Amino acid sequence: MSDTHVYKLLSQADWSAAEAAGVTSVPLDAADGYVHLSGIGTVAETARLYYSGQPVVHLLEFAVADLPPLKWEPSRGGTLFPHLYGDLSIALASRHWQLRPDTSGTPTMPEDL
Repeated sequence: MSDTHVYKLLSQADWSAAEAAGVTSVPLDAADGYVHLSGIGTVAETARLYYSGQPVVHLLEFAVADLPPLKWEPSRGGTLFPHLYGDLSIALASRHWQLRPDTSGTPTMPEDL
């Protein structure tokens, strides 16, 4: 894939745990054996599907060049998603936003994304 950046969405509780540990620790990631990430073309839909209704969702942006090698694997409908087989250090995030829900409860993506 040619994406230069990938994105990690975290609930408020998952963000608090990541701040304490320095790395993300999401139950789904632990169960699947890799860190689920999104590309620029999939992050808004991932936020809508999995984080709607939450008062705050954290969105972290990572430069692909700053991460260990990613595996782009098919997921939702065959779309390729970046997966990291290892720890994701939040210190490597190049940008961080706190997303608030719109009137339908969907996290609002930042305008500068």
